Amino acid sequence: NNFTFGMGYDQHTAASQGYIDSNGHARNNGTRLYPTLDWSRENKIKGSEVGLGLYFSHESQYYNSLGFNGSVSQKTRNNGEFSVKVSAFLDKIHMINPAEFNPPLVVTTVAPTDSVVYITTASGHRRALVFHNGGSTTVSGQMPDIVKSRNTISASFSFAQVINERMQASIAMDLVYMKGYLGLPFHRVYLNTGKDTIETLPSSRFKLPIGLRMNYFVGDKLILRAFYRYYLDSWGLRSHTASLETAIKLTPFFSLSPYYRFYRQTAAKYFAPYATHTLNDEYYTSNYALAAFTSHAWGMGLRLAPPKGVLMQSLAALELRYGHYSQTTNLVSNVISVDLKFK
Repeated sequence: NNFTFGMGYDQHTAASQGYIDSNGHARNNGTRLYPTLDWSRENKIKGSEVGLGLYFSHESQYYNSLGFNGSVSQKTRNNGEFSVKVSAFLDKIHMINPAEFNPPLVVTTVAPTDSVVYITTASGHRRALVFHNGGSTTVSGQMPDIVKSRNTISASFSFAQVINERMQASIAMDLVYMKGYLGLPFHRVYLNTGKDTIETLPSSRFKLPIGLRMNYFVGDKLILRAFYRYYLDSWGLRSHTASLETAIKLTPFFSLSPYYRFYRQTAAKYFAPYATHTLNDEYYTSNYALAAFTSHAWGMGLRLAPPKGVLMQSLAALELRYGHYSQTTNLVSNVISVDLKFK
């Protein structure tokens, strides 16, 4: 039996989060906390393993997610392994609209010293804020924001096979069904009339990715890793992903890992660029994650792991990685990451 507990914490900033605070204040930062708990039980005689997982994620005040999964795997007599994993994620989204969709405050005087402010949000929610005069202002009676659900159920199937002493291969397929509110309320869409509105997408989505992976050990100093995936969904999006990565061991303690990744996708049928959607469209989004584009990613990793440590005995391994990414949508990024392993 194996039990694993994890705790993650992220602090991030993003321009896209500006002006989406539920109180109408500008924000461009957020936090995320996500504990995990996993259990697995292995039967080495039968070559089988079962597992259960429990996950939770809380991101600022906008998103909560509770996840469960169960898995089972079985090894075959000819060095293969078949596994199945079923997962469910139950998400809650706080409906916070762009600032311009919050109507002006309406103040109603109910007493000589008191006043009530009624706020009706774009989602139809009504708040009552009571202000007491007399040197200080306090707010009471605030009602919670509208919260919508997003549920995801998936089943993953994979089979891995050791073909010979140099080659390993695997195939994986996922069946994913999503139901609920699948957009984001603070994603704006500008119509061809010049007016803006809020992203509107269907309430269900089915996804089907199928992937192939192959590792080939050329020799003690060179390993090739190849991957291909085809993806389709019920929103009309289709994509191809292909990548190749090598691990070149120059010495027993120093290695390089260059890589290249190619990706191409078609646009979802509900996507249109800026100022293109019309009032007659039932669904609309201008999120370029759903647009047609081609991307290229390439980079190099460097790993040092000498027996006496890197600069000091306690630093067992040091890995540096540089990556360059570009899209045909004119998006370009450069990433440098550093991994340190202490003992």
